Amino acid sequence: MIVVTGATGNIGRPLTRALARAGRQVTTVSRHAAAAPDGVRHLTVDLAEPAALEPALAGATALFLLLSGDLHAEGAGPADIIGPAAAGGVRRVVLLSSLGVATRPFGTTRIRMRELEDELRKSGLDWAVLRPGGFASNALWWAESVRARRVVAAPFGDVGVPVIDPLDIAEVAAACLLDDRHTGGVYELTGSQVITPREQTEALAAALGSPVRFHELTRGEARAAMARSMPAELADDTLDILGSPNPAELRVSEDVERVLGRAPRSFADWATDHVAAFR
Repeated sequence: MIVVTGATGNIGRPLTRALARAGRQVTTVSRHAAAAPDGVRHLTVDLAEPAALEPALAGATALFLLLSGDLHAEGAGPADIIGPAAAGGVRRVVLLSSLGVATRPFGTTRIRMRELEDELRKSGLDWAVLRPGGFASNALWWAESVRARRVVAAPFGDVGVPVIDPLDIAEVAAACLLDDRHTGGVYELTGSQVITPREQTEALAAALGSPVRFHELTRGEARAAMARSMPAELADDTLDILGSPNPAELRVSEDVERVLGRAPRSFADWATDHVAAFR
């Protein structure tokens, strides 16, 4: 049996479907009650209390570990999940980490994630680490303004990074959970090309079949908006990357194709699949 944490998100949902299609027994875990596909058990668990995960891990052989932002807060102990997982019989863990662990290793959240990666390596379990860059699904932040006014408001309109479709992350995670060949792998996951917010706006307009205007925010305006839904430090870190990506953050990785045998999906593919959110 495979346990999937973060099961209601943009990665957890398609990962659960992929594992179920592969004929695996799956238990999904999230902080809030949620519907699960037929044949999938769902449990409501707050990962901030690692002991609360123990019922979900009973009988599990593998774990997909995705940590919500609050687990990086002061006093949180996400590494405490590894020991109970191993004690409960889990033999493989696939960890969703961050590209920032390699590209900007000294921020507080990246230091904690690196510590979790190190704990996993020392655990004696089979493991794989996924380090995605920016998500195509972050464009959902613009959905309300596109629906209401056909406008995307974002900073750094002409600065791009190679964003990745979360569906590709989910498929890589499924491969790492199901295939021994990926044990011990550290995969940097990006899209196939650098794309700017202005170009993303054009892709959304093409998917909608109607014009969408781009409005460039100042960094201060963007920070104020982001700080309403995430810690200020994380907002600053995100804006640093979006405004001044370093060469490692601009690099297009081949790891998606290496694992899946195909190129990553484009932002235009993602926009077409999610166009209903913007109508």
